[in-house]
Amino acid sequence: MSTSPPVRAFEAGGGNTPDARQLRTILIAVSVALMAVIASVSGLNVAQTHMAVEFGASQNTVLWIINIYTLALAALLLPLGAVGDRLGRRPVLVAGLGVFGGASVLAGLAPSAEVMLAARVAGGAGAAMIMPVTLAVITSTFPEEQRGKAIGVWTGVAGGGGILGMFLSALLVDVADWRLLFVLPVVLVVVALAMVLRSVPNSRETPAHRFDTAGALISTVAVTGLIFVLQEGPERGWSAPVTLTGLAVGILAAVGFVAWELRRRDASLLDVRLFRERGLAGGSITLLVVFGVQAGIAVVLFPYFQAVLGWSGLLSTVALMPMAVTMMAASGLAPGLAARVGSRATMAAGIALAGVGLALMALFVSVDDGYLTVLPGMLAMGTGMGLSMTPSTEAITGSLPRAKQGVASALNDVTREFGTALGVALLGALLASGYRGAIDGRLDGIPQGPADDAREGVANAVEAAGGAGPHGPDLLHAAQQSFVDGWQQAMWAGVAVMGVLFVYVAFRGPGRTAPVDTDEPEAAEALTAP
Repeated sequence: MSTSPPVRAFEAGGGNTPDARQLRTILIAVSVALMAVIASVSGLNVAQTHMAVEFGASQNTVLWIINIYTLALAALLLPLGAVGDRLGRRPVLVAGLGVFGGASVLAGLAPSAEVMLAARVAGGAGAAMIMPVTLAVITSTFPEEQRGKAIGVWTGVAGGGGILGMFLSALLVDVADWRLLFVLPVVLVVVALAMVLRSVPNSRETPAHRFDTAGALISTVAVTGLIFVLQEGPERGWSAPVTLTGLAVGILAAVGFVAWELRRRDASLLDVRLFRERGLAGGSITLLVVFGVQAGIAVVLFPYFQAVLGWSGLLSTVALMPMAVTMMAASGLAPGLAARVGSRATMAAGIALAGVGLALMALFVSVDDGYLTVLPGMLAMGTGMGLSMTPSTEAITGSLPRAKQGVASALNDVTREFGTALGVALLGALLASGYRGAIDGRLDGIPQGPADDAREGVANAVEAAGGAGPHGPDLLHAAQQSFVDGWQQAMWAGVAVMGVLFVYVAFRGPGRTAPVDTDEPEAAEALTAP
């Protein structure tokens, strides 16, 4: 281990310890900044058709406009989180808000798909400066007795903010112009920037070692390759050459990153040996699964609302709000519950409740009975995910020293992005497979053309039913019932995954959650213990 611990520089207006009022302002500032980033992840999903028409772009190009933001964000999180630790969290946050705000303005004015793609890459880079720093500001500024509640607010915004952003985006698209989608993040950036400059103190570390440039580059390649595969696999095919190439590059770079970091030891970007510790491993695995299930459920719910129930995009987004609200409320309650019964018990209870929610949706979903058949499951899922997310985030940030809270926060965010991409890919594939397997036996008597269209997906079937004449109602009912069959297959798979996670957390859940201070000999010894 190093004999020269990092030196922490902490600057706050008026003193080294912010008072209660300043802490509230800091929490609001970082939450607003985080909301701007999260809303931009899902906002453009509701404007795919508008972009395709205005830019004359293919569906693949439109998907790249949406996905490249997430790709750039995930790839740059770890390196930029470490930069924030070294250069100062407030200046990096301010710079990130400036880059992100400028990119949002450029995207709103983009005259072509190429300019839009460039703006989205820049927006992803700015978001990668913002996301890890917002959490690192909390963990490095808030006293331990208040840190859990603050992290609960952060996780609530991170978990439910995407649905809230999607609702506002759908509302803007329905009543105005799709380009106004970028007004919301710009407004949030301006508000956050003013609050950050006025109230957020700066904290930074002065490590004894140079920045791990090679580790940063290798981690960027690894995350880019793996996220690319998860995004492009469903569209291009899992056996397509470009998909297999991305997978090979991602895996090789990930293995190389682990080998390099083990060799660097004290001077590493991320000490991978810490994954032997229960907090880091348990928190990361829980967030990976929970965010994967949440994202996969959204993939299932939207076509159910639109193609089966016949709702508009705006109404479909409103229907998701109860799950978002319960998730955010439970995230705020989780720290208090964890303080009473323990982080492990709180996480396990949340995972069990989310699994019950999936089972309820699998058992009671119906074509005819509609929204009320899935609402209880959505409420249970939202509550369960909120209870499990906050202690998981605390476990991750508490497993790394204060000198690397930017890296810890970035690792937390990378885990979320991986989980989201993985959940969309896997649950989406299970839904599609179940749908295709169920609809083949329900197309007897349907003309060949509409039947072939219906096999492509439930949205295609709804469109084909309009031109199928007297066969239209039968075709529509067959597609809707087949979608419900595919839904149930995806839900039961989610229940199985949550069951495995519950057993893992029950036996290997995290213990200590407060960030370790490597300036203390006992803490340094605990940090390096197997």
